[in-house]
Amino acid sequence: MYTLLASLFAFVLVLLLPAGAAAQTGNAPAGKALWESPATMCRNCHGTSGEGGFGPDLAGRHLTVAQFRRAVRQPWGIMPAFVESQVSEQEIANLVAYFDSLPPGAQPGPWRFTVPDGAPRGQQLALAAYGCAQCHGPTLDILRQNMGAVAADFEWVKRMVYDHTRLIAAHWKTVGEEPPARARMGNYAPSRLPESVLQDIWMFARDLGYRPFIAGRLGAGVTGTNGVTYTLTIENHGLPNRGLTAEELTINLVVPAGASVVGTTGSGYQGVRADAGLKANVAVWQVAKMAPKEEQTYSITLSRAGTAADNVRGVIRWTKPAVKTGPVDEAVIAPAPLTSATQ
Repeated sequence: MYTLLASLFAFVLVLLLPAGAAAQTGNAPAGKALWESPATMCRNCHGTSGEGGFGPDLAGRHLTVAQFRRAVRQPWGIMPAFVESQVSEQEIANLVAYFDSLPPGAQPGPWRFTVPDGAPRGQQLALAAYGCAQCHGPTLDILRQNMGAVAADFEWVKRMVYDHTRLIAAHWKTVGEEPPARARMGNYAPSRLPESVLQDIWMFARDLGYRPFIAGRLGAGVTGTNGVTYTLTIENHGLPNRGLTAEELTINLVVPAGASVVGTTGSGYQGVRADAGLKANVAVWQVAKMAPKEEQTYSITLSRAGTAADNVRGVIRWTKPAVKTGPVDEAVIAPAPLTSATQ
């Protein structure tokens, strides 16, 4: 009789628990891999190894899976809420196991970004009060880029902040980009991030200047008879008749040390020169302007391939529209993918 009652109690308990919570066993290495991957940005607030920073420490706290889940799904502080598609029940258990494997930090780590002297109110709120700029950067560059792509008003900003996990995929498709596998920002609660505060942050971003959504993508090097050829695609992802046009652009691709330029394609090629910002010699193209939805393709053939330590990469710079963050604006071109032939 006792065994029957115990079994019945256990069955009822399983029914009452959240889905996936009954027998959730965490995997510490998997939790570490998720924490350190580009799929999440949690460490920007909680520290590189969960030691804390802008956000509270997690390492060695020995929170239960239920406590951690509650903090992720229904935060009681200013943190946004993350849904199942961003961090699953199993991944929550894995993160708990990872933090359980770590010793408590002696003290919190430094903030990723501190408040500069004389910062305007919107920047102070974004950096120190609500943490938006701990991920988006002190001048909210990516946010201003997305705003510039769609000529965002405050209503757009509100929707993207309070209903982010539902709307972000639609936004990326609107600007012609493949949505990420998982949205890295959760949904902020209007009760914790009031509309009046959000408006101050938006006005700070707007006053710095919206940015054209310019992006460059390098393909892997292809070995041929004359050398190794890299193809670069430049796109303006702004919406036609709404997004910003970039003017007076220069495209700068790093030429790895010891390599020489065998040939290029694409109009406006200017040759090779030293670049102080990239601390390397770069091949340069000049472009008069790039309007929304415009795409251009360039290639460079080098005498040898780049390596993991010294790869082909670059930056696109433009002078118009002007922004308050400097005389030129720019978008980074990530290093070319490495293949077995180019490693």
